[in-house]
Amino acid sequence: MQEAAGVLKEGFLVKRGHIVRNWKVRWFVLLQDKLLYYKIEGGKKEPHPKGRILLDGCTITCPCLEYENRPLLIKLKTKTNTDYFLECCSREERDSWALDITGAIHAGHPVQVQELHKMKNSFKLLENISLHHIVEKMYDNSTGIKLTRNLEQGNRYKETFTGSALVDWLISHSFAVSRFEAVTLASMLMEENFIKPVGARSTEAMRYSDLSEQFLDDSTALYMFAENSNKNVSSKEELQFNIAELSGTIVKQGFLVKQGHKRKNWKVRKFVLRADPAFLHYYDPTKEENRPVGGFSLRGCLVSALEDNGVPAGVKGNVQGNLFKIITKNDIHYYIQASSKAERTQWIEAIKPLT
Repeated sequence: MQEAAGVLKEGFLVKRGHIVRNWKVRWFVLLQDKLLYYKIEGGKKEPHPKGRILLDGCTITCPCLEYENRPLLIKLKTKTNTDYFLECCSREERDSWALDITGAIHAGHPVQVQELHKMKNSFKLLENISLHHIVEKMYDNSTGIKLTRNLEQGNRYKETFTGSALVDWLISHSFAVSRFEAVTLASMLMEENFIKPVGARSTEAMRYSDLSEQFLDDSTALYMFAENSNKNVSSKEELQFNIAELSGTIVKQGFLVKQGHKRKNWKVRKFVLRADPAFLHYYDPTKEENRPVGGFSLRGCLVSALEDNGVPAGVKGNVQGNLFKIITKNDIHYYIQASSKAERTQWIEAIKPLT
């Protein structure tokens, strides 16, 4: 997974299949005029691309809301009307990919690219804010956002709030200091599938507006909590798992390749690093349910880079380069591969303070 000449960007994305509509992780390489994607076998990129997306005449939709349980999608429609759905691991990564792909599509139009950069730079998450924390406060019976019934064009909606009411609430609870900041925050709550637009006014804005104008600070635009943001937990064990381990602040997330414990095969997983409490969870990015397939506490763990010359002890298969190892306090060994030395260093430096 080395840098190649003419490569504008590369990394893992989850792609929907064309014939069988399943989701597979692929390694994507963005060139000036095309997007190539490769299969990863045994932690190594195959030498020849599995497919290519020609960018000439492409249109891009971001965010793409066609799959309710996949809020981090980019949709590309080619000149021949073929649709490609690509999923990223975080909002920041999705916006970065969308910006770079759009830049490649409009490479001959520098003014449009400049406008895109302006739009992107004006739309950033405020530091040290947890969206989960905001949503918890919104649900609070006494101080949370007031839910009302609303009529719009003959439709009756239960438990909704208006765009301007949410902006007022965010400011009054000190999550934002200006209406612009509050709109940015509300847009992120919507994009991360915590809230959703209902009714013609807000839904239309979501479909047709620019990224920075999709949430409306308006008393006629209706929103409600997304159905899957506060699902009842089915068992006591799962409740403990969610509260104890998944309540920490997300420090870092991204796609990494992990060696299995039993079969020793290598699979791409989405890793999420949390602090307070310090946990590292990993998810199967091809599945729709947003539940970890594994994870462990970082307290008492050891993390270290592995040498790139030869195959280290404990590593199975023809996997070399950018590996690191985490040993838990229960002496369980995790072997993980990053896509570059720099990414490996970033992960190790993020994990170490939490051990």
